[in-house]
This record gives sequence, structure tokens and C-alpha cells, in this order.
Amino acid sequence: MLENDIGEIVVSTAIELHRAPGPGLLESVYEVLLAHELRKQGLHAARQVSVPIEYGGHKFEEGFRADILIEGKVIVELKCVERLNNAHRKQLLTYLRLMDIKLGYLLNFSAELMTNGIVRTVNGLSESAPPCAAD
Repeated sequence: MLENDIGEIVVSTAIELHRAPGPGLLESVYEVLLAHELRKQGLHAARQVSVPIEYGGHKFEEGFRADILIEGKVIVELKCVERLNNAHRKQLLTYLRLMDIKLGYLLNFSAELMTNGIVRTVNGLSESAPPCAAD
């Protein structure tokens, strides 16, 4: 399955999930529910994936944790904030670069409409495929 195919599933699943309980829950709750829904659709969705980082010739096992890694190809970072900012976007782009992954999503479950809380971020991904509905 290609990154863009996974992305379309992530977006539609996040929108459906947001409709059920709506905004206002903890980020960790949305993470559990989203991973569960993605798995129900046959995707491998790993939560809190520890990613080592190399710095100054040393490898640190606990560099950061990606909220959800899908099929080893797409990172999803969840937020429950009033508004996404540049720091959130930079964080995701850094994760993509460090893991050599081409596609990631920021999902802000505090947005009134989920479509307003979705940011798609690419790291060298070919854009020849049609963009997903949230773009």
C-alpha cells in the first residue's frame, strides 16, 4: 500500500472518529481510538514508537516517540490544542526526516471541524498521486 493510500484512510478515519465523541478528550484517548480503528481496517498501526537518534557520534535509544506509525510508512502526530502552530509542523517534519519517512499527518482533535485540524506534511514524497480529501 502506498503512502497516499494510507493517508486517505487516516484522514477519513480521523474525521469519523472526531464525529463520534467530538472534541474535548485527552490526546491519549484519541490515540488509542484512532489506532484501534486503523487496525480494524487491516493496517498495522503501532503506538508510541520509540525512535533512536544519533548525535555527536552517539546513538540514543530514546530519541523521541512517534504517536502512531502506520505500516512503517506514515507518521501520525496527534494534538489536542486550541490551534496548531509552526512548532508542531517542524516537529513532525523532523520526525519524518530522522525516520526517513515520506508522509506524516498532524491531527488536532480539538478543532471544531476535524477537516480544519488536519495538516499533511511530506518529506520527498512524489506528489504524482492525487491528493487526499483534506488537502
